[in-house]
This record gives sequence, C-alpha cells and structure tokens, in this order.
Amino acid sequence: MVYTMIKRDANTSEEDEEDYEGENRGIISTVFYFISNAVIGFLRNWGCLKVSEMLNIPSQSFPATGSQQRVAPTGQSRNKVALKPGHSLLDWIRLTKSGRDLTGLKGHLIDVTEEELKKHNTKDDCWTCIRGMVYNVSAYMEFHPGGEAELMRAAGIDSTDLFDQVHRWVNYESMLKECLVGRMATKPNPALQVETEKPGSTHLNGLSVPAPMRFEFSAAPLPVKDHRPRYDWFQTDATVNIVVYTKRKIPSSGCAVVDLHNDTLRVEMLLGKMSYLLHWCLSSEVQESVDVQTAHSVGKVQVCLHKSVKTKWTQVGQPLEHHDSFIQCKDRGLFYRECVLVSKTEVTHNTQVLRLQLPAGSYVQVPVGRHVYLKTSVQDTDVVKPYTPVDQTLMSSTQSSPEMGSYIHLMIKIYPDGVLTPHIAKLPIGASLSLGGPEGSFTLRVLRDITHLYLLAAGTGFTPMARLIRLALKDFTLIRKTKLMFFNRQERDILWRSQLDELCTNEERFEVEYVLSEPVDSWEGRQGRLDTEKLQDLLERPENSKCLVCVCGPAGFTEQAVQQVRQLDFTEEEIHVFQG
Repeated sequence: MVYTMIKRDANTSEEDEEDYEGENRGIISTVFYFISNAVIGFLRNWGCLKVSEMLNIPSQSFPATGSQQRVAPTGQSRNKVALKPGHSLLDWIRLTKSGRDLTGLKGHLIDVTEEELKKHNTKDDCWTCIRGMVYNVSAYMEFHPGGEAELMRAAGIDSTDLFDQVHRWVNYESMLKECLVGRMATKPNPALQVETEKPGSTHLNGLSVPAPMRFEFSAAPLPVKDHRPRYDWFQTDATVNIVVYTKRKIPSSGCAVVDLHNDTLRVEMLLGKMSYLLHWCLSSEVQESVDVQTAHSVGKVQVCLHKSVKTKWTQVGQPLEHHDSFIQCKDRGLFYRECVLVSKTEVTHNTQVLRLQLPAGSYVQVPVGRHVYLKTSVQDTDVVKPYTPVDQTLMSSTQSSPEMGSYIHLMIKIYPDGVLTPHIAKLPIGASLSLGGPEGSFTLRVLRDITHLYLLAAGTGFTPMARLIRLALKDFTLIRKTKLMFFNRQERDILWRSQLDELCTNEERFEVEYVLSEPVDSWEGRQGRLDTEKLQDLLERPENSKCLVCVCGPAGFTEQAVQQVRQLDFTEEEIHVFQG
C-alpha cells in the first residue's frame, strides 16, 4: 500500500474519496514535505549515496512526529486546501522544466545575508533557507496543498526546524532545483558539523554546499549493559561465516537485511526500533550469492559467504562507515538495490501484486508492519514511493526455503492519473526497479499480552493488515480473536476476498466483515461509511481482555476512525495507526 497520507485536491471526485491518498497528490502534500529532512539525507549521504535529481528520498522516520500527515488530535483538523486544476505534481515538474526563471535572478546564484533573506517575506517574493541553502518558493504557493498561510510561515527565515517538524524523509533536489537562489553568507552552526564526509562532489547546480556534514547518531538508552548485539566470524577453506548474536528472540518474519555488491558487504539487523549494522570492504573476492540462516528462538543470524579463491583470511575486511553501530532505525540512511520484475498478478480490476527478485547478493527479510520504497525515473525525475510488502498469498507463506528473503511481493493499486503507478503498470517483465529499506516504526511489542486484535482497513490500507493477520494467528496464541472490518466502495474492490473468506472458515479465531459505500441492490452485508454504531458492534471488550485496534487507510478515514475509537474509551496505547 502507499503509506502517504495526503490532502484532496479540487480534481478529486466523491467516488474516489477512499482513494484520495493517490500517489499523485501524496507526493506534493507540502513544500516542507519536498524539502525537509531530505536535505539532511542529501548532505549526510552526499559521498556514499551519490543521489542525483531525487524526489522523495526517505532518510528519516515517516512521517515525522510533527508531520501534518500524522493523525491530528481529537477535535483538531489538519490544513487541507483544494488545489486548482492543473496544479498536480506533474504540472509542477513541467513548470520547473519549462525554462521559466523561478528564482528571479536569471540563473545567477548568490550569497544571501540574513538581512537580505528577511526582505523576501511576501507571497509574491518568498525566500526561505534550509540547511544553509536559500530557495525562492513563490512559484510553489498555488501548488501547496497546505495552503498559502502554512507556507508563509517559512517566509524570510531559516525554516529548517519547521521542515523537520513536518517531514524528515524527502529529498528536495528535483523539486526545487530551479528555485535555488544561493547559499547563506553565514556559516552553519558549528555544533551541527559533527563529522566531515569523505572528499567527493560538493556542488549543487554549480554551487558549493556549505560545510558537508553528517549527524552523529547516538543510540537510545539501553536497559542493560550487554543489550547491544555483537558479532563473531569463522572460516573454512571455502566459506567465510559472520554470526550475529542479537541477544533477543527474532520474529518468524525475520530481521536480517544483507547486501553483497562487488567487494562490499552490508549486514543489517532490524531489532524493534533499533538497527545493528556491519559494513566491510571484504578482504578477498567472494561469489555473488549469500546464504542466511536464522535461529529465531535464540536470536542468532549466520551469513555465509563463498570464497572465490580458497585462501586463508586474516580478517573479514576493512570496516566502512557506521560499521558495528547500533542506533535508532529512523536515523539509519536508506540503502537501495536493483530488483527485477518477474511477474504481475491481478488482484482486482485496478490492483496488482508485483513479484520482485532481489539481486543474487541481497537477502531481505521485511518485518511485519514495515514498508519498503520503490524508486524509478519518470520524466527524467526519480520518484520514490513507500509500499507495504505482502506474502505471496494470505493463507500461508508458499515460498520455499531457498526463496525466503530473495523475493518481495507488493500489492499496488494503479491510479490512472498518478505519477508512479501508471509507469509501473506499463513496465515489462524483466524491467528493473530500485528497492530501498525496509523502514518503519511498527514493532511486535505492541502485541504483547493482547487478547483481542481489531483491524480497521479501507482500500489498500489492507496491505499492512495481511501479514499482521497471519502473524497473530500463527505466533500469538494468546490472541483469542482477530477481527477485520474492511471498507471499500464496491464489491469488486475487495482485495483477496476469497482468501479472507477461506481463512475465516478455517480459523475460528478470525472474523471478517465487509462494508461497502456503493453497494449494488443485491448486497446483503453492511453498507455506508465508518460510524460509531459499526465500531460498537466490532470493538467488544470481554472481561479480563486486553485489546489493540489497528487502523490504516486514507487520511480522512484514518482520522475519523481514530477519533471514534477514542470516543469508545480506548486509550492511546490501545490504538496503532499504520500511516496510509
């Protein structure tokens, strides 16, 4: 599913209401959304990622804590401004490529003093500074779904903190490259310049970036001294084996992400909200493939490399950046690998499951509730969108052991007027797509001691629920009942309906109820939209029960669902929102 929660524009019809998270509008939710912490990702990863002309490159938590894309507190509404026709993302891209002078400086780049920046604080002359770089965002006013007032908060000031509060995962280069005025004449705060990157390209549009920097990552406080994972290694004549001791039980869905490319090995363990990384330039050549074995109950992961030449190694290799680091997942930069599209399977009239094969040197286990990112070029601009992987089927994992970790399945809805999905729909089998991640904040800790799991999903908001259902039924025997209330417009829109019905028949601990907003006369199930009456019927509280309500869908659905669940006396700890 698309994780972006967005605002409707003037071109959105009522019948498309539950789909108004469509990725065309999702990519342009705010100008903060375009710039924000992507600048951090751009500067921090300048040398190692070598990202060029990127749109929507995540590098931090999604959405950020203060983002307008998060659910608003009860009684508060988020700013939603209907965009004029002709103000979509593609329209903005066309404008930036039209040759029009968006800076007012006829292509000249200047050093901007603080006094000069303050002068440009009106709607028709709006400059703002982010991480030492100054942009003229006047032309973007009518493309900003957050409205003029929201954008004007950044007028004439250093708005870095504002951007960080709204969104921290988006790269600004493609979107505002033609709006670049110059750089601040004053140097950035030395306190932020923790460590200089390796020498490399340090120019944007021919302008040197002020003081390339990388933020020092600090691990969260650990409950015990030896909580930190550790690793060891051993070798045979033919293999090199890296063993990671995570010091905790590993979920059945796994936590290992391994990428071997040429002579570089990257091994990451996704452990709840923490990430443990091993990173080497290997001592000698190895074969392209890797083998990964996981002992779930004892928390051990073993990565086996096959030597190209049977020689004795004195060490695994030369440590690279962030080797042997244990930090928050949200602080770990994204890593991309090239995947091959091997099949497309129709789910409904407008939804497909894509099967992507990872490179031979990659092995990716996506924890339940986490998402990945697809990246491809559209009109010479790299577009990135987050999607939640699903298993090959709902009923069970049908992948054989050798395939585990080698394929990713994504359930994607095709939006005719979208930016990314029409392009994906036309891709031939064998085409390449870049896949980044995994990333996300969901952890299995929220299921601890739960007896009743309630799932509210609308449209493609079902995708994070699919693997969660199987996990609850397979691994969490304490959960006595898992109930899904699935909202769609029409019967033909219900994803994996036959599998849901079969699971409901075979599993007494699982129930599903479909709700249609546009049913045919013969429909005998529930109809209408989400309301308190429907929720009261679903959300039972048996004596001595411990409940969790998970919600995922378009922004309007999610906000309404959370508010109504709260009104039924469920606490914040009993509600988890998959941003959708």
